[in-house]
This record gives sequence, structure tokens and C-alpha cells, in this order.
Amino acid sequence: MAFELPALPYAQDALEPHITANTLSFHYGKHHQAYVTNLNNLVKDTPLADQSLEEVIMASAKDASKAGIFNNAAQVWNHTFYWNSMKPNGGGKPTGALAAKIDADFGSYDAFVTEFKTAGATQFGSGWAWLVLDAGKLKVTKTPNADLPLAHGQTALLTMDVWEHAYYLDFQNRRPDYISTFLEHLVNWDFANANLAKA
Repeated sequence: MAFELPALPYAQDALEPHITANTLSFHYGKHHQAYVTNLNNLVKDTPLADQSLEEVIMASAKDASKAGIFNNAAQVWNHTFYWNSMKPNGGGKPTGALAAKIDADFGSYDAFVTEFKTAGATQFGSGWAWLVLDAGKLKVTKTPNADLPLAHGQTALLTMDVWEHAYYLDFQNRRPDYISTFLEHLVNWDFANANLAKA
């Protein structure tokens, strides 16, 4: 079973004006597709070809000889998770169980926002900012390149892509503006709440 590019959960222009269809056509249609294509080429005719994406990630995460497989598999997973971490007319404060847990584990929503913005802004070069569940507690983390919480025993609830191709066409070098826009207009708290419920 070859890995496939999952469908976007919304139309390519659905996040405008915050993230344009132009950005998504490159980010989803070119970058994400390339990771899928590369992964299929790398695992072809190997035992990994019949495993789930998560199994491929875990099998290659600590094996330097499989770095190419890990990077492409993790980026397929990360991008699929990122698309779901956003929605049209998203943003604002969370509700429900996640809102209560953010207050409990960070002290307040504003304290979470400060940590999340800092993680995204201070990730040097390419990478990701995450809201994760780690041993029952919410944490903000950041990972470089393709790395992801799954490889560190954490459960991802939400992610923000801070690779330049995620925002450069719309925000140029203004990563902090992209981060604020993500939280104010794009973040999908329903998705994060569902991930918390499953965890």
C-alpha cells in the first residue's frame, strides 16, 4: 500500500486572507506531495512499505541509516496534522476540557500564548511549535526540521509549522506576525480538544 497525500480538510482558499491559496498550492501541492513521493520511493520493496506511517516513523526515528525515511515520513505526518490544526474562522480562546487544562497547567490562556509564541519565534531555522500532552501534563515544545513529539513519547494536540515555506509568500520574514495570525484567526481548538479526549 503506497502512502498517499491526504485531502486537505478545507478548500485551498478557505484560510484567506490569512494564508492564501497561493501559499497552500505550494505548501500542500508541492512540499507535502514531495514528502509523500520521496517516502514511497525510499520504502519501496522494503518491510516498511507495508507499515503504517506511525510505525515507519518509530522504526526510523533512532536509526541514523534511515534518516531520509524518518525525515520524509515525519514530514508527511507533521503536515497532515498541521492542516488539521487550522480551520476557516478559527482562532481565539479554546473551550471545554482543553481550556480548563490550559488554565490548570499553564496558569492562564495568556501564559500559554506567551510560551507558544516564544517557541515558534525562537525555533532557529526550520521546525515546528507544538502543544503536547506529556505524562498527563500540557507542555509547549518546539522541534527542528522534521522532528515530532511522537518520537519523544509525547502526544501532539496541536502544531504550527514555522518552516519559511509555511508563511513566506504571505508574511515574508515576519514570522511573529504569522504566529499571532495563527493563534488569532486560524487555530482549530476543536481538533486539539478531540486529540486531548483521545489521549
